[in-house]
Amino acid sequence: MPKINVAMTVNGKAVSAEVEPRLLLIHFLRENLSLTGPHIGCDTTHCGACTVDVDGRSVKSCTMFAVQAQGAEVLTIEGMASADGKLHPLQEGFREMHGLQCGYCTPGMIMRAHRLLKENPNPTEAEIRLGVSGNLCRCTGYQNIVKAIQYAAAKLNGQEFKEAAE
Repeated sequence: MPKINVAMTVNGKAVSAEVEPRLLLIHFLRENLSLTGPHIGCDTTHCGACTVDVDGRSVKSCTMFAVQAQGAEVLTIEGMASADGKLHPLQEGFREMHGLQCGYCTPGMIMRAHRLLKENPNPTEAEIRLGVSGNLCRCTGYQNIVKAIQYAAAKLNGQEFKEAAE
């Protein structure tokens, strides 16, 4: 099969490679770029473990071809922390609020939450639950994931997170 040159910006760095037209973005990221943060969970867009940000949209990279990302800006979990290693408020929130157990869904969940908070900087609990409903977690039952996103929203808005009384 003839290969096609694909070029894009991933986590702020220009990248290019010769790829087969049928190569999925998730495989390009993991195999060509060694970015193993996005996980392969289902290959059918059901779980969201492979979620990345492409040109300001949450994308499940297991059903997007790398060639479809030609010229795009792609952000993966590896690009979330600052250059000096300081965690993004979402990463910090997941750590502080115990928003993960096995961690398999976490990169995709954080990437989806990143886009959610860009679109709605102060979401309600219901909006958070709806916003991440396309990403499945098999461990935590979502309560701590919601808290982690609320924590990050507060921090990004310059506020202190106050946990709701239960």
